[in-house]
Amino acid sequence: MYTTEVKLGSPPKTFTVMIDTGSDLLWVNCKTCSNCPQYSGLGIKLNFFDMADSSTNSLVNCSDPMCPFGVQGADVQCSSSVNHNQCSYSYYFQDGSGTSGVYLTDKIYFDTIIGRSSPSSGNTSATVFLGCSTQQFGQLTNPVRALDGIFGFGLGPLSIVSQLSPQGIIPKIFSHCLKGDGNGGGILVLGEIVEPSIVYSPLAPSQPYYNLNLESIAVNGQLLSINPVVFAPSKSGDRGTAIDSGTTLAYLVQEAFDPLVNAITTAVSQFSSPSISEGNLCYLVSTSIDMFPSVSFNFAGGASIELKPAQYLVHYILMDAAKWCIGFQKVERGFSILGDLVLKDRIVVYDLANQRIGWTNYNCSMPVNVSVTLSKDKNVNPRNRWSSASSLEIRILSKLLYVTLWLFLCL
Repeated sequence: MYTTEVKLGSPPKTFTVMIDTGSDLLWVNCKTCSNCPQYSGLGIKLNFFDMADSSTNSLVNCSDPMCPFGVQGADVQCSSSVNHNQCSYSYYFQDGSGTSGVYLTDKIYFDTIIGRSSPSSGNTSATVFLGCSTQQFGQLTNPVRALDGIFGFGLGPLSIVSQLSPQGIIPKIFSHCLKGDGNGGGILVLGEIVEPSIVYSPLAPSQPYYNLNLESIAVNGQLLSINPVVFAPSKSGDRGTAIDSGTTLAYLVQEAFDPLVNAITTAVSQFSSPSISEGNLCYLVSTSIDMFPSVSFNFAGGASIELKPAQYLVHYILMDAAKWCIGFQKVERGFSILGDLVLKDRIVVYDLANQRIGWTNYNCSMPVNVSVTLSKDKNVNPRNRWSSASSLEIRILSKLLYVTLWLFLCL
């Protein structure tokens, strides 16, 4: 999973949170949490938000216009017995885990870039709605997966982009580049990463998540025999193909998964036979993986994501050979989810003002060009807040860090 650091409160305190485009809310562990892990799996003590330590936080009550909105996947309640009609929430993830807590407002701080100068830490702040987790259950209580919280970048009204872009603080666009060599790193930008080779595909309309119109899958340039209907978004929002940085691997509905795996196995049949290892389809390879085919996901608008073998195979080192397992997972029905397995080593731009997502292959340890132009948001008066910049030090928010690899479904 990929995480970043955010500073909250007055005086600011730093929290390590997972970057998740499959959920909306920014939430952190609350000091009053009854069963939150105290340490991560790496033995690092977790941070907790103490409302008494921040002079700028305020609890949200039921009369606040934002309270009824809630977030995707959450139940919102009002409790008259605690803190006078306090707005609280319960949030559930697809793996059965969840968190509940209270809504509050407080300051968030992030770096900004003006022209080509280096960013100065914390020179911009804004007041935002966020969650303070008072209870966690399921896998969130597992120290191996423990974090200070989750940073939701979804489409809902309580995501940071939805909150700040109408105020003219940031444009209605954000970008990331997730370094995929296993050592972590990358960049998250509240704004637009500009690269000439970026291709765009329109977002499917009226969907709760970042759903794209996946039209076909090809292996070594040959289209697979898959009915496009299996990828089509539904009016109820429970089908389609979603982009989700909070999911580690990639999940395909069975009607697409089976033809894809069969085509890959056929392409390498003379070099290696597949075997099942802990439920995953794997291949023992004594040489390189050059014999594995490329895989292309083809989307509406003529935009494609091409995966080289190293981008869809997960590597395990054995005594006398290397084991490579297919990183795609099968789901019987519902969403196909393209997680970090597909998103890494690419610039990905979420252009919400124009309702599209763009991407291009990129070395995420290299400099990027950033343009933060508020005129892209049609609800904000046209003006430039920051101009383009290119520097290894560019960070609007923070550097992304790769912590560990585990399965976390956020849809």
